[in-house]
Amino acid sequence: MTPAPTVPLADALARGPLVLDGGLSNQLAAQGCDLSDALWSARLLADDPGQIERAHAAYVRAGAQVLITSSYQATFEGFARRGLGRSQAAELLRRSVELARSAAEKEAPEKEVWVAASVGPYGAFLADGSEYRGRYGLSAAELERFHRPRIEALVEAEPDVLALETVPDIAEAEALLRAVAGCGVPVWLSYSAAGGRTRAGQPLREAFALAEGNDQVVAVGVNCCTPADADEAVRTAAEAARKPVVVYPNSGEEWDAAARSWKGEPAFTADRVTAWREAGARLVGGCCRVGPDEIAALARALGAGRA
Repeated sequence: MTPAPTVPLADALARGPLVLDGGLSNQLAAQGCDLSDALWSARLLADDPGQIERAHAAYVRAGAQVLITSSYQATFEGFARRGLGRSQAAELLRRSVELARSAAEKEAPEKEVWVAASVGPYGAFLADGSEYRGRYGLSAAELERFHRPRIEALVEAEPDVLALETVPDIAEAEALLRAVAGCGVPVWLSYSAAGGRTRAGQPLREAFALAEGNDQVVAVGVNCCTPADADEAVRTAAEAARKPVVVYPNSGEEWDAAARSWKGEPAFTADRVTAWREAGARLVGGCCRVGPDEIAALARALGAGRA
């Protein structure tokens, strides 16, 4: 496997902000991939891994310094529904890390590019939108048991960090932090938020404070929210957790489920980055509908990209 960066991510963040990639699914769609499947982009880990590597490569060329893997919706349970056994599923989870590492080596062998193994919420496995509601009716112990096996599989591939992302509520955040404890890999904790609260309705200040004093957590923040919600969340995260902030919102467009199309105008612009950085953001990128062009502009704004 391609070697990992020589500088730990936490040390790199202490030196200044890093550019995250953008939405993997929208880039795969732009490449002509069909993502109409319960496994979403994770299906391609088995069916067409080359497309995933191409998508990662597009973001490296745009200036991304941190790549998030295609494992957001990849779980043992989800792969089992497709007839894949545990050993096959574990191999696909590890492959998600290897593909990102390979893209970084091919596109920017002279640069440090960190790989973040995505650990999506339980609701992502359900593929019914419940990751934007939370409160699944499961106990913290049940959530921890769900998350731990795939975390262990991802850790075997030696990512630089685990991205505990799009977390909808504090209960799942607590379960995830217990599941990663002692795994030997740093993590960031990123909530999906709206109106100053988690998707489950808890105050973000309370949610971010969960990470304060946890040395395994190298950054805390939000993703898969509107850019406007990100503006407020960055400040709150820096104050509540006293850690570097991670922020990667959506484009700002809205999904019309009835028409099965996006509506509205994008609100993700590189000029927001200055305020985020001043408020404490150190991992900055985009989520749904944010592509390589937007990441290139963001990288220029941070003075960190190759574009």
